[in-house]
Amino acid sequence: MANPDLDQLDLKELRQLQREVAKAIETYEQRAKAKALAELNDLASRHGFKLQELLGTKSSRQVGPKYRHPENPDLTWSGRGRQPRWISEALKAGKSLDDFAI
Repeated sequence: MANPDLDQLDLKELRQLQREVAKAIETYEQRAKAKALAELNDLASRHGFKLQELLGTKSSRQVGPKYRHPENPDLTWSGRGRQPRWISEALKAGKSLDDFAI
């Protein structure tokens, strides 16, 4: 990872960098979980199974995602339970759920 020379950045660039870091921190756990889940699904598939079969869960009870983050497709929401921060912030900014529908 290239580390910028912070002394060479102007205030606008520093604030942009701050926003990008805050966003990366905010979504880190979700991205890590999505990556782990993808790896588990891949491993189960290589052994000829679906992850739900191995975990003993019924796929009919699971709800797929209905909404996807426009900039980070790994971030999804089923529309059930508590709204993710990226959804609630977008709604406050005037967007609608239809803007994120899959």
